[in-house]
Amino acid sequence: MQTHTRTESPIGDLTLVNTDGMLSGLYMRDGRAPIGTGLGKRTSAGFEQTGEELGEYFGGARMEFTVTTAAHGDNFQRRVWALLRQIPYGKTRSYGDIARDLGDPALARAVGLANARNPISIIVPCHRVVGSDGSLTGYAGGLERKRYLLDLETPAEDRAATLFHA
Repeated sequence: MQTHTRTESPIGDLTLVNTDGMLSGLYMRDGRAPIGTGLGKRTSAGFEQTGEELGEYFGGARMEFTVTTAAHGDNFQRRVWALLRQIPYGKTRSYGDIARDLGDPALARAVGLANARNPISIIVPCHRVVGSDGSLTGYAGGLERKRYLLDLETPAEDRAATLFHA
């Protein structure tokens, strides 16, 4: 059974999707999910833990999510998403780094495509993937949201140092 709810966040409304008791989607407004279609009944039941963890994350009190997830994708996508979950809070990796972790640096473009199809953004932190030169590149939620999430995860003293040396 699939259900969904909407919740507010500092980066705009989020649509949460639950499939058989597990979080299977977290979409930002204007994101990829067809809002209101194919998401099941709208209800707030079953989203309590996700809502609590997101609130703690946006409040700066949570660095790791524990909510049970069930992302639907092919084997390659699931391998990429598993590597995304290993990127520590406040850190970034490049598409090429992840491709090398998969054993083939030539997979960087495929990693980018899998990253773009991540159905559980924020919790599966696709925003932590950047270009090889550290630049912000593609993000289904938009680069402004990606910058917000990366800034949220960067300690204030590190942001100040970056700005001071820029």
